[in-house]
Amino acid sequence: MNKMTKTMSAMQIEKYGHTELKLKQVPMPTIAPDEVLVAIKAASVNPIDSKTREGGIKLLVKHEMPLTLGHDFAGVVTQIGNRVNKFQIGDEVYGRPRDSQIGTFADYLAVNEADIALKPQNLSFEEAAAVPLVSLTSYQALIDLAKIKPGQKVFIQAGAGGVGSIAIQMAKHLGAYVATTASPKNAATVQALGADQVIDYHSEQFDEILHDYDMVFDTLGGEQLDRSFKVLKPHGIIVSLSGLPDAKFARAKKLGWLKATLFGLVTKKLAKLERQFQVTYQFLFMDANGA
Repeated sequence: MNKMTKTMSAMQIEKYGHTELKLKQVPMPTIAPDEVLVAIKAASVNPIDSKTREGGIKLLVKHEMPLTLGHDFAGVVTQIGNRVNKFQIGDEVYGRPRDSQIGTFADYLAVNEADIALKPQNLSFEEAAAVPLVSLTSYQALIDLAKIKPGQKVFIQAGAGGVGSIAIQMAKHLGAYVATTASPKNAATVQALGADQVIDYHSEQFDEILHDYDMVFDTLGGEQLDRSFKVLKPHGIIVSLSGLPDAKFARAKKLGWLKATLFGLVTKKLAKLERQFQVTYQFLFMDANGA
């Protein structure tokens, strides 16, 4: 970075809604003692960028406007804070910044050192930028929440999607039997990733075929989520990215009694399904984690 540089380019929104991103010149980020400044080489586009733009997560994360979008990246460290000890200038890194520091659709990003890792040498910047969000999401769903063990059965919605394609590989690595949904044109792809059973969502109903599963990884929400309860064995778990946050999620995230009460009211149907099928519903909003 040129020391004379005062501004950089960034793709921003000025308000919530279905608005266009605008390319602007904005001030260069300044870093805190435990942060690094990264020159962004590549950033990926994820569904959460659209949800953020449209205001779909403002009850969970409060952003100030104008807002630079972008949730994961790969790049090169150009400056380090005086308490940073994991990285040096010139390191190639990748990661998903914490919710308060998103903004990877820009030339530079200030990011906490705890949120990033060294980029694998066998990945290009473009490949590495596509990894953090979907992989952290899959890891936290399958390992942190569901605690998948060898021999268990996992159903992953939309296996050819960004999260699904990583989750299949991770579930197989953990020793699980994996079923997924895909279109006929993507069936061979998800099988190559490791899926043991592929359901054609155009012509088949997954809840009429699958039963006694230990986990459902729901990436679609809505009716697909409701039907997923039928797939589980008693004491199984649904981890959902696209359902609604419930009261226990609000309590775990310390969002306050008001949001816990509100989320509890809007998820009464899901709580009823939990009791009916004797399973656990868990909403997942991924956390940044460089480790």
